[in-house]
Amino acid sequence: MSAQAPAPVGGARRVGRLEPAALAGVMSRDVVIFKRYWKATTFSSVVQPTIYLLAFGLGFGTLLKQIDHVKTIEYIATGTVATAVLFSSAFPGMFNTFIRWQFQRTYDAMLAAPVDVEELITAEVLWISLRAGVYGLAPLVVGLAFGLQPNAGMLLVPFIGFLTGFGFAAFGVAIAAVAKTIDNFNYVTSAVLTPMFLVAGTFFPISTLPAGLRTIAQINPLYHCVQLVRDASLGALGTADLGHAAVLLAFAVIMWRIAIWQLGKRLID
Repeated sequence: MSAQAPAPVGGARRVGRLEPAALAGVMSRDVVIFKRYWKATTFSSVVQPTIYLLAFGLGFGTLLKQIDHVKTIEYIATGTVATAVLFSSAFPGMFNTFIRWQFQRTYDAMLAAPVDVEELITAEVLWISLRAGVYGLAPLVVGLAFGLQPNAGMLLVPFIGFLTGFGFAAFGVAIAAVAKTIDNFNYVTSAVLTPMFLVAGTFFPISTLPAGLRTIAQINPLYHCVQLVRDASLGALGTADLGHAAVLLAFAVIMWRIAIWQLGKRLID
């Protein structure tokens, strides 16, 4: 009878497999840390898009009653959800990742445990996107106070925010992996993220843009988030929204794999 090979210390484990226990371990650490600074994080993630809502929605609302056949407050409130999701996912993805990787060396310590790079990055992105899905509700709550009518479709908004936040959190992680210094994030914020939310149909229809910019806007993931949130919140979901959801899903998967590839190269020598 042939002897069996001894089992690896700590149990057999397949590289690249997402173990629920490993994901839960990383995320539980994030939850513990979040309890210490949740007030500041929530304030910045909620107040900024709310200011946009109040300034554009209530300000323009006195001058312009409707935008694209939708009440101004409804149009701005539903569009600003995407802004809240963007700010609460891309920025933590960039800054938190860079600090934990470059300065605190948190990821080096975590990889000494039975956690691989794919599980580590996936757990970090999942946690950020869960928060983004919740923070995305803030503009709707404010909008309800100023005339936005409640609709059953609003229950889908946290899920839309989660899917969108997953893609942008992974985008932030990928940027953090290639950035030379933390100051490089200024280029991304000014040249990528700011134009992205301005030409996403948040404050005005992209149909008013020149043809070239309109084409760029249509491939902007944030535009598809805006359309999906707006249709869900206003009870206007249709077959076109399947396309919007598909774009967001594709963006999330592609950015997730790029984040793992880029940061993995930095973490594993």
